Amino acid sequence: MGEHYFTAEPASADRRRTITVELAGRQVAVATAPGVFSPDHVDTGTRVLLANVPSPTGDGDVLDLGCGWGPIALELALRAPAARVWAVDVNARALDLLTHNAATLGCTAVRAVTADQVPSDVRFAAIWSNPPIRIGKDALHDLLRAWLPRLAPGGSAHLVVAKNLGADSLQRWLADELGLAVERVRTAKGFRLLRIDAAG
Repeated sequence: MGEHYFTAEPASADRRRTITVELAGRQVAVATAPGVFSPDHVDTGTRVLLANVPSPTGDGDVLDLGCGWGPIALELALRAPAARVWAVDVNARALDLLTHNAATLGCTAVRAVTADQVPSDVRFAAIWSNPPIRIGKDALHDLLRAWLPRLAPGGSAHLVVAKNLGADSLQRWLADELGLAVERVRTAKGFRLLRIDAAG
């Protein structure tokens, strides 16, 4: 079995290559490497999310939770250039790739960081995530408990989750256990797109 993309320090060789992907309606060149999530393309779940989420407005803080090499964070930065984009991952290689990709694309407001590097007082106008379902249910629940309460008033989170990996049970858990308003806004290509509004 290969290493997980949620490994902090991937053991595989850091063989970088450039691929062309579509982000924010244009073709861009980005660097990827083994040992990160979906290194060969923008995965289907992320494409479903990006095609169906409205752009953030204003110059607030936004979050890509589980950023990988950066398709969601880069799309956020390209669509909302006045916003500050926090891109969080445990994988050091993914963070390094995203830092490189953001610099290449001129996305100066992207901060590719580990969770403990995000100041505790930051609140997010938007959270976009293709969450790391394969870390296990308990770890995923802990992750969402930590970050979803950090939505700013009027903010919302959008999560894309495969139907066959527990999207419907996760929707129930968010509503029942966290008491959050959750709406299924789209079903496409085997994925559910969930919107969670800030409490209060």
